[in-house]
Amino acid sequence: MKKFAVLVALVAVVGLACLGRAEEPKAAPAAGHPFICTDLGQSKVLVVSAEGKITWEYSAGMCQDVWVLPNGNYLFTHARGVKEVTPDAEKKVVWEYKSPDGTEIHNCQPLADGAVLVVECGTKRLIEIERDGKIRKELKVETATKDAHPQFRIARKLADGHYLIAFNGERVVRELDGEGKVLRTIKVPGDPYIGLRLPNGNTLIGCGDGHKLIEVDPQDKVVWQLEENDLPGIPLRFVAGVQVLPSGNMVVCNWGGHGHIGEQPLVFEVTRAKKVVWKVDDYAHFMAIAHIQLMDVKGDVTKGEILR
Repeated sequence: MKKFAVLVALVAVVGLACLGRAEEPKAAPAAGHPFICTDLGQSKVLVVSAEGKITWEYSAGMCQDVWVLPNGNYLFTHARGVKEVTPDAEKKVVWEYKSPDGTEIHNCQPLADGAVLVVECGTKRLIEIERDGKIRKELKVETATKDAHPQFRIARKLADGHYLIAFNGERVVRELDGEGKVLRTIKVPGDPYIGLRLPNGNTLIGCGDGHKLIEVDPQDKVVWQLEENDLPGIPLRFVAGVQVLPSGNMVVCNWGGHGHIGEQPLVFEVTRAKKVVWKVDDYAHFMAIAHIQLMDVKGDVTKGEILR
């Protein structure tokens, strides 16, 4: 009887432990890579482990672009500017640019000499800002879009000194030279979020609500594309931020705004053969991811070694 009583007690303890575990919230599914992202839906910059756990966060309204700098700090946009913040618990703001009234900022790019590239919606200008706050370069960027919000999204300075800018409202991606002259206008099927110049000279474009990711050659011919229903179980919604990996695979942010939050994976990695490598499908912790940088891909972002 004594042994039986001990056995009953042991079963009860195990049962309670199992019950306790059953009541715990489910762990986030593995992300596949550690990454930093802008969750536009939650207005937060988030750092996520390879196991899918959020390890750092920072509130930033209308956050879009984000980078991990060589010094380990995080550079990101918010509705009215750009911040560089330390990655520790203190979250110290070590540098900031505040844009004028009536403007919006959706992109930033750290340059090799420490300056930061920004294209301002509202003032319609491209600026390179030095760390002392001095604007060393300013170019007017003409657009027919009057409302500030949809004027521009991601802009990137290329190795040759040209600029590639997504004109969201005009549904084009334009390449400008170092003096602001328009060299090329690429019409896209949608409201583009990002244009990236690939090593082969082609341009990869996230087409926003066009539900496509396309690659065009120097003559603007589409030579590869990922269409809305090419991936089973992953319909493309607003195709937002993209990172191109050294393998040629692409990490795509499948932003769910404009009525599609909760309906599809938020991020996925896909091969050029259209095979999905991994995905983030975790609406318990994320809402609508706009842009991403994988943190286990080596390279200096200020030298263009991370293509995103």
